[in-house]
Amino acid sequence: MKKTIERIIAFASRAATQTEIQMANVDFLQKHLYNNEKYQNPSKLNLHEFSAFSQNGEDGIIEEIFKRIGTTNQFFVEFGTESGVETNSTYLLYKGWKGVFIDGSRKNVEDIHNFFSGVISQSRLQVLCSFITAENIETLLDSADVPKELDFLSIDIDRNDYYVWNAIKAYRPRVVCIEYNAVFRPGCEFVVPYEATSMWDGSSHTGASLESLYKLGIQKGYKLVGCCFAGVNAFFVREDLVKNLFVPPFTPDNHYEPPRYFLASHRGGHPRKIIL
Repeated sequence: MKKTIERIIAFASRAATQTEIQMANVDFLQKHLYNNEKYQNPSKLNLHEFSAFSQNGEDGIIEEIFKRIGTTNQFFVEFGTESGVETNSTYLLYKGWKGVFIDGSRKNVEDIHNFFSGVISQSRLQVLCSFITAENIETLLDSADVPKELDFLSIDIDRNDYYVWNAIKAYRPRVVCIEYNAVFRPGCEFVVPYEATSMWDGSSHTGASLESLYKLGIQKGYKLVGCCFAGVNAFFVREDLVKNLFVPPFTPDNHYEPPRYFLASHRGGHPRKIIL
């Protein structure tokens, strides 16, 4: 009985601590984002952030981007999805989109098949098990019959993101979300050396700076329209769609957000559960 009581007290303590963290993060967001003069332009994407199944408010940014530019085929591709419970495109499935998840872990792919059995059986979601490299990405997209001008592409593989985006030549997604390394500030070019089979080692020696992704985006015909407030993901819109819908200048100096990783999943709420 004593051990049971101790476990209950320990659980309650952890829950209280988690609640305190969430409340502190909400206060931080209110002060430094929603009440901050920097973000009061209604065209600034950060004011629209929310998390349904994304980690850092990306769901809200994605929704707002497509409110402005419209959708076409409502088709997405996301790789580095893990189990699919916390992604940038799961919420799109709830909204009727279709697409492709790619992950290199067999366990993650098994979980996706369990969690998303309904939309898989409806042919709204394809799941590929593959470790992604710059050499195989277009072959994988071809094998899934991905539209050449899909609406949305999300890249999050924790190391070689820059090289994989650079390798995608035959496909022209309308919107690209890609992880950047916020340790490196605007004006600093950094891209980790390419090693096809390497994974993130837990250090800051990974990925690419926003400056380097911005310059790659220019080469590929995309403009940087924003970054999530937590300093994790950058959003690029194909330049023919930008018009006057977003906040210029479309540069790292204007849209960079520093690393605020403590805000991950800061919006709290119910534990995420997928039944699709």
